[in-house]
Amino acid sequence: MKKILITGGAGFIGSHLTRLFVTKYPEYQIVNLDKLTYAGNLENLKDIEGCSNYTFVKGDIADLAFLHSLFNQYDFTAVLHCAAESHVDRSITDPLAFVTTNVVGTVSLLQAAKEHWKGNMEGKLFYHISTDEVYGSLGAEGFFYETTSYDPRSPYSASKASSDHFVRAFYHTYHLPVKISNCSNNYGPFHFPEKLIPLCIHNIINHKPLPIYGKGENVRDWLYVEDHVRAIDTIFHHGRVGETYNIGGHNEWTNIDLIRELCKQMDAKLGRPAGSAEQLITFVKDRAGHDLRYAIDASKLQHELNWTPSLQFEEGLSKTIDWYLANTDWLKNVTSGNYQKYYEDQYNKR
Repeated sequence: MKKILITGGAGFIGSHLTRLFVTKYPEYQIVNLDKLTYAGNLENLKDIEGCSNYTFVKGDIADLAFLHSLFNQYDFTAVLHCAAESHVDRSITDPLAFVTTNVVGTVSLLQAAKEHWKGNMEGKLFYHISTDEVYGSLGAEGFFYETTSYDPRSPYSASKASSDHFVRAFYHTYHLPVKISNCSNNYGPFHFPEKLIPLCIHNIINHKPLPIYGKGENVRDWLYVEDHVRAIDTIFHHGRVGETYNIGGHNEWTNIDLIRELCKQMDAKLGRPAGSAEQLITFVKDRAGHDLRYAIDASKLQHELNWTPSLQFEEGLSKTIDWYLANTDWLKNVTSGNYQKYYEDQYNKR
C-alpha cells in the first residue's frame, strides 16, 4: 500500500491533486498536510473529507521535528510536495516568508524523507512541484526546456529555484529518489482571487475595475489545473527518477487579450451588453521585475509519457467562469475571510 504525503493539499493546485489521488487510487492512503494560511481552504475538499483513505493534518513544513513525528506516525512511501508561497506580488512585499516556506520548508521535507528512508530507498519517491518562473523571462521567440539555465527575476521565483536546486542536491548527494516538474500558469476552479483570472471574474461580477499591469503585453502559457494534476499523476507513476519534466499548455496569451476574452465570455454568461466588462479594464503601474514572456516546451513529457493537454483555453476558461458563477458563496467566503472558519468548525470540535 502506498502511503502518500501531499503538502499544501488545501491550496489551489494541491486540492485538485489531493482529490485526484484520493478518488482515483482508493487503495492509497493520502495524508494532506497544510498550514492553512490565507490560500489554504478546506472547503475546497468538502467532497472527499469523509473518504476512508484520506486524512487531513494541520502543520508547518518548516517544522522539522513535527515532520519527523509525522513520518514516524504514517511511514510515508512518497511525498508530493505542492506547498508553497506562490504570489509574486506578495514575494516583493515580504521575501523572507517565501524563503521560509519555499526553501526552508522544502529542505526540511527532504531531510525528514532522507532520514526516514535511510537504508531503504526502494519504492520511495520525493516529487517536487515547481514553476516555469525559475527560468526567467523570454523574448518574443523561444521556449523553456528542461535544460534551460535558471534565471529567476523575483523573490518568488528565486525561492522556487533554490528549492529545485536542493531537491537535485539531495538526489545526487544522498541518492534520494526524486522527480521535479515545472509548470506554466494554472487556472480553474478553487483559485484564490488574488491571481489574474479569478480576480477579474470576481471584479466583473461586482462591477469593479480590472487592474492590468503596464500595457497588458506580458505573455503567459496557460494550463487548466485538472490537466496539470493529470500530468503530475502520469509523472509520479511513470516518469524517470532523477528527471525534470516541463508541463505546459501550448497556449500563449498576452494578458490584455486574455482579459478581453474573459470579458466577452462574462458579458454573455451574465446577460450584460457586449463590451460592458471591457470598460472596467484599468491599466496600472507595471510590477517590479515583471517577466515579459513565459513559454514551456513540454515535448519531453509528450514523447516519453504520452501526455497532452485536454482543453483549449477558450473551453477551459468557459468552464472556469461557469464554476465561479455557480459557486458565489465560495467566492464570498474567500474574499471576506470567512472560509478560515471552516477548519475551526470542522476540526476543532473533534
